Amino acid sequence: MRASDSGGAGEDPFDEGGTSILRQPMAVWATAGASVVAFMGIGLVDPILPSIAKGLHASNSQVSLLFTSYFLITAVAMLVTGFVSSRIGGRKTLLAGLALVVVFAALSGTSSSVGELVGFRAGWGLGNALFVSTSLAVIVGAAAGGSAAAILLYESALGLGMACGPLLGAVLGDMKWRYPFFGTAVLMAIGFIAITAFLKEQPRPARKTSVLDPIKALGHGGLASAAVSAFFYNYAFFTVLAFTPFVLDMSPYKSGGVFFAWGVLLAVFSVLVAPRVQERFGSLRVLGGSLVLLAADLLVLGYGNHTTAVVCTILSGAFIGLNNTVFTELALGVSDAPRPVASAGYNFVRWFAAAAAPFLAPKIEEWTDAHIPFVVAALAALVGAGIVAVRRRALTLRAHELEPRHATEDGVSAFAN
Repeated sequence: MRASDSGGAGEDPFDEGGTSILRQPMAVWATAGASVVAFMGIGLVDPILPSIAKGLHASNSQVSLLFTSYFLITAVAMLVTGFVSSRIGGRKTLLAGLALVVVFAALSGTSSSVGELVGFRAGWGLGNALFVSTSLAVIVGAAAGGSAAAILLYESALGLGMACGPLLGAVLGDMKWRYPFFGTAVLMAIGFIAITAFLKEQPRPARKTSVLDPIKALGHGGLASAAVSAFFYNYAFFTVLAFTPFVLDMSPYKSGGVFFAWGVLLAVFSVLVAPRVQERFGSLRVLGGSLVLLAADLLVLGYGNHTTAVVCTILSGAFIGLNNTVFTELALGVSDAPRPVASAGYNFVRWFAAAAAPFLAPKIEEWTDAHIPFVVAALAALVGAGIVAVRRRALTLRAHELEPRHATEDGVSAFAN
């Protein structure tokens, strides 16, 4: 997914045609547009979680299963997305993913119980996994003007989607909590039609990917260390994303505004700030420091007043953006496994934490109080930092002070995969 580390600067495909971002085939624009909506789906439900809980007479932990089912299926799907796309091709994989999202997003809007909604979100997660894990490769393959323009376009789709997802949820959810699901289904249906019309079939890889390849890749000590550290980090990350809306207890519009600002900060620090601080301090120092700062932010969020909680929620986007970029660089650069295989293995591990945190955080609140879930999340971030420190040699084996010039592409991959 990143450019090869070998070869001179003049041979680097990421450095070619960087000024051609707006001169792209319709196939690229269609895929990028659908990618925006796909990323919107991650934070779409944030502003409407309290409304869903009231509308379906459910507890916070029950409603949080919307994230758990979504990311549990996403984690398992990491083992099969490469298997599928290497056999049926990128275009068919994209269309299959889009079709699943359209169907299950629409069904989510018709749910009459939490159980139904959780089940439909699981189907949505499978579709999103198939689409998002394939879309970056398709954009790069179809883009004009070199990979740099394609990657920049995809970065824009990521940032726009992560920032606008909560806004869409807020605007439509303020009318009725069901409307954001129907809105997503309509937008993805438009994306399906556009990709059907404009995207030609992409070349298939010479070697078919096995379901077990990502698991085998985790036998590498450096990749396993990155994945386990990212597991604990993702627990902290998704405590913010899935549990904080209940603590803030704001209207959909206000909650959407908070998470819009959070998403903007995440995108800016992932794409623009991370490469610069990596170049100055080194990747592992940035990662360890950012995890510690995230832990401190979570503690203040958990024990501060309402205004402090809002500020800390937004500020966490900066640390999350830094962490996403560096973690994905480690996953893609620390082992000898092909990057798609290494990425799948890494994401298979870390998405399980994204599934666990949304359910466990409200449960911990029920068992104790509203402060303790953030203490647990802060401890998880510190464990992640500890693993980085203890396993520094393994993590530095091939990724020694990772080249920051391609960090932007890897920051995108943190969510793309």
